[in-house]
Amino acid sequence: MKRLALFAASCVLGVACKTAEPTPEPPRAPPPAPVAASAEPSPSAAAPAAPVPQGEPQMPPGLDAAVMDPSANPCDDFYAYACGGWLKSTEIPAERARWSRGFETVAERNQTVLRDILTRAAEGQGDGSPDDKRLGAFYGACMDEAQLEQSLPALRKHLTKLSTLKSPQDVASAVAWLHARDVNALFRVASDQDQKDSTQVIAVVDSGGLGLPDRDYYLKPDVKMREARAAYQAHVQKVFELLGDAPFMASRKATGILAIETRLATASLPKEERREPEKVYHRLERQGLKKLAPAFQWDTYFAQVGLPAGEALNVTQPKYFAEVSALVRQQRPSDMGPYLSYHLVRSVELALPKAVRDEFFRFESTVLTGAKADLARWKKCVEATDEALPHALARPFIARTFGEEGKATTLDMVQQIEQSFERNLDTLSWMDAQTKAQALAKVRKITNKIGYPDQWRRYDGLDIQRDAFLDSYLAASAFEQARQLRKVGQPVDLSEWFMSPPTVNAYYNPATNEIVFPAGILQPPFFNRDASAPVNFGAMGMVVGHEITHGFDDEGRQFDADGNLRTWWTPASDKAFRERVACVRKQYDGYTAVDEVKVNGKLTLGENVADLGGLKLAYAAMETYLAKHPDQAAKAASYRFTPGQQFFLAHAQSWCSKIRNEAARQRALTDSHSPAFLRVNGPVTNLPQFQQAFSCQAGAKMVAPAANRCEVW
Repeated sequence: MKRLALFAASCVLGVACKTAEPTPEPPRAPPPAPVAASAEPSPSAAAPAAPVPQGEPQMPPGLDAAVMDPSANPCDDFYAYACGGWLKSTEIPAERARWSRGFETVAERNQTVLRDILTRAAEGQGDGSPDDKRLGAFYGACMDEAQLEQSLPALRKHLTKLSTLKSPQDVASAVAWLHARDVNALFRVASDQDQKDSTQVIAVVDSGGLGLPDRDYYLKPDVKMREARAAYQAHVQKVFELLGDAPFMASRKATGILAIETRLATASLPKEERREPEKVYHRLERQGLKKLAPAFQWDTYFAQVGLPAGEALNVTQPKYFAEVSALVRQQRPSDMGPYLSYHLVRSVELALPKAVRDEFFRFESTVLTGAKADLARWKKCVEATDEALPHALARPFIARTFGEEGKATTLDMVQQIEQSFERNLDTLSWMDAQTKAQALAKVRKITNKIGYPDQWRRYDGLDIQRDAFLDSYLAASAFEQARQLRKVGQPVDLSEWFMSPPTVNAYYNPATNEIVFPAGILQPPFFNRDASAPVNFGAMGMVVGHEITHGFDDEGRQFDADGNLRTWWTPASDKAFRERVACVRKQYDGYTAVDEVKVNGKLTLGENVADLGGLKLAYAAMETYLAKHPDQAAKAASYRFTPGQQFFLAHAQSWCSKIRNEAARQRALTDSHSPAFLRVNGPVTNLPQFQQAFSCQAGAKMVAPAANRCEVW
């Protein structure tokens, strides 16, 4: 089920109200003393702080001394200093590939609330509304293990449609049936705003249909990728054996599927190039697609997939669809059946017997995630229900967790940081007046959405059956896909949200020039109403600044204030911008993500620019806020760390994370976000504000030489 616009939206995590009361912290060991702040760097690097004697100022609320490692030098490795205690004492849960003090911890807290809501609904103790009954039926069916064990006959009925293909029309019809249920085999279809006319919703066809995470898994010759391909082929064979095929037949199917996907991967744009909006925008219309890819029966496909009539169509990757046409022409229709069948099974494995689910977990944990145990069934079912019925589940979640106070406080912070961006524009010597005027117009036109939508989505007509989870799962996917495709040709709905309110994340969408902060993230450690102002600015304020900066990163800057992809930069300002982001790319290209795998500075460029700009904007907003609120400034100054130190520590402590090597490798190859430790250490090395806050001398590891210091916004 689609959540975000296909190409443009950027979020704070590479994963996703009255703020819940923070759990009272138990007594901690004495925290380290603050390093004195100064206007200029001190002549020597800051030494590890000594324990604070009894009677010294208290730890700032919102920070945790036990999370820190006072033996680390903040000027050598700030992440180790801010998070070292947590890193030493925390084990990744067996069922997780990654664990963080921020995102995963908050998400798990939210899941507990959602579980209670869904359990009550499943037991008939909810409010009895139609949506409550749908929630109860969907979650109850998902949790019914006995029913899941009987799901193969229903699955085989669907697989029969896909395994008896005799003509190109049959192939197109089978693909349309899958796409109407959001199963992305061969390619994918969606609706999206026209990137060059933000008032218009058009259809989009894009690459899709790979079983491995990225084209590199199919094409790279190194040992790890060859092992991944071999493991994937063995996994696909095992899946077909579990569905009843003899080993010889299952092996043939697996070999054919890997061959098809390798062809698709070869024709796909590299992930780095997909970040260039112009490279994924080709208004060929339906007639142009037919000429480009004539062997695929497009008339049959369009008649059955659920798109409204009309020509408007963006073909994101013409080369890819030429290859789809060649593939369909060269393969016998019957040979496409196993490939399409596997992708149906892969998309609905949550609804299948335990033996099939265990095989998918075995493969993913061994090759992709490193998780030691499968995720608890209730957690999977909470996630699936949130995806299938996001607004139905969000309403009771919001009623329990979120109030107008949190919404107003967050909006005030957002507006302060937007004003910080405006003030910062005046200081940018590299940007000329004409481009600054356009940038100012854009930031002033940003729409801020906080907490939850003003209008809730309806689910009238969606039939959820308590005794048939596979059918209900497919029905929910089809219901959402139909809603998405019906948008084509309709006015853009500017009130729509592309994340569910319980999601622990935030995003910026340049097509609508909007920032969205779901209620799910507005909790400790990101936002805490009892924390000091610097702590909230460092944690949640950085998230806000990050999303604002996405409107002006290397991708977002290509869209104007109205969300149109057009050139609004003068050549001189454009050249200066490119020089500055080249500095950021070079910096991150030099970092190691895991083992021998380097960070991809081009892939992660937008997120790295947003991290750097977000921290700078939030820090400036904090200074302005404290100057206007002397009572809050005095309160912040009374704690054990200076306001500047509190700010950076809060930022770092919201990113404390541990990740298994398999997952770290996958993220380094596919994720547009840098590893968590670099989202702390990377930006601060460029910020004089950090250098001053911790009295770091020139030459310290956390201080980039002036000639190499990166600054964009």
